[in-house]
Amino acid sequence: MLRWIIFVLIYLGLSFYIVQALRTLFRQPWVYIIYVLLSLAVLVNFIYQFTAGEEAGRVLSRPKSYAFGFLLTMLSFKLVIILFLFSEDIFRILSGTYQKLFGESKEFSLPQRRRFLGMIALGIAALPFGALLYGMYKGKYNFKVLKYTLEYDDLPESFDGYQITQISDIHSGSFDNRKKIEYGVSLINKQKSDLLLFTGDMVNNKTEEMLPWADLFSTLNARDGKFSVLGNHDYGDYIDWETEELKRENLEDLKRLQRDMGFDLLLNEHRYLQKGDDRIALVGVENWGKGGFKKAGDLKKATSKIAAEDFTILMSHDPSHWSEEVIYDKKHYHLTLSGHTHGMQFGIEIPGWVKWSPVKWRYKYWAGVYKELGQFINVNRGFGFLGYPGRVGIWPEITVITLKKKALT
Repeated sequence: MLRWIIFVLIYLGLSFYIVQALRTLFRQPWVYIIYVLLSLAVLVNFIYQFTAGEEAGRVLSRPKSYAFGFLLTMLSFKLVIILFLFSEDIFRILSGTYQKLFGESKEFSLPQRRRFLGMIALGIAALPFGALLYGMYKGKYNFKVLKYTLEYDDLPESFDGYQITQISDIHSGSFDNRKKIEYGVSLINKQKSDLLLFTGDMVNNKTEEMLPWADLFSTLNARDGKFSVLGNHDYGDYIDWETEELKRENLEDLKRLQRDMGFDLLLNEHRYLQKGDDRIALVGVENWGKGGFKKAGDLKKATSKIAAEDFTILMSHDPSHWSEEVIYDKKHYHLTLSGHTHGMQFGIEIPGWVKWSPVKWRYKYWAGVYKELGQFINVNRGFGFLGYPGRVGIWPEITVITLKKKALT
């Protein structure tokens, strides 16, 4: 309760501070009245959704997700304005103090707040405000197909030009627009890849979240089949279950559902993909993540029956598994496919120029292709979204990777 009181007081204090600034910028009272009403509506909705309106047994329901998104949008607007105006107020106080101590008049007075600086602050604050709203309205379904060509000396000849489509982090419990998801699924199928790989987090918490979408994702296809692994959210670890048995049943239901949808779910297992006399090994491990995430992945078990010289592709949901274990394993993993980070659903990416997201401070390998010790990893930015119900700058991704035999020089 105390945390809520502190939060409300800080939020209202920021709002009051900005109202005083708006009154110096606009003579029409309706401008700051609208701002006050909007701020209060966002606050009341957030408090309601996270207290009385909380959906039992769920960490982040859809209404709560949007309440959080609108609060984040409003706070970004407030903080940018305050960054400008507070710094100016500090200057005004210092200036007034100087005049009182060293000026001709000994009366303390503050210079007037400069109107143009307030207008600049308002204009800059509108940028993240608009971007976050756009991210919730359109950005979260702004699907992008990203294509990479990876070359290998030891790729079997029959697999030269082999095409893999990777998707990750569906998070079906967050979806709210069937037509947009239909478009995303059709975009995956349009790639006409040899192989389709899904690298975990089909749901947010419960198998039932995927049921309305199962028929749609069942239409995904690839010539050599579609394979999947589990992500950290698939285990149901983030909600309180009445019994452990219900939690186990939920996981078994999800495994069964994936198989019913046509996915070959790999649980610390491997499969061979064969073309004539050539083959490559496809390995799938359960979730393995550092920093408190489940460590159910077992490389030794998954690769116990494959040859050391096999060209090997690994599916592992969390990229920290690659950096902590995979690249140092005695087995050489030519390509690892991961997801998990979502690119934090927020950042700036201009190909060839800028690639930045706050998530880089948590994960060294957070989006795209990396190479270490002669091994590649692709970290998919995710198909869905979680928490903030949108994406800004880091768009939902469908990855297409073409394997090539490196030409002899």
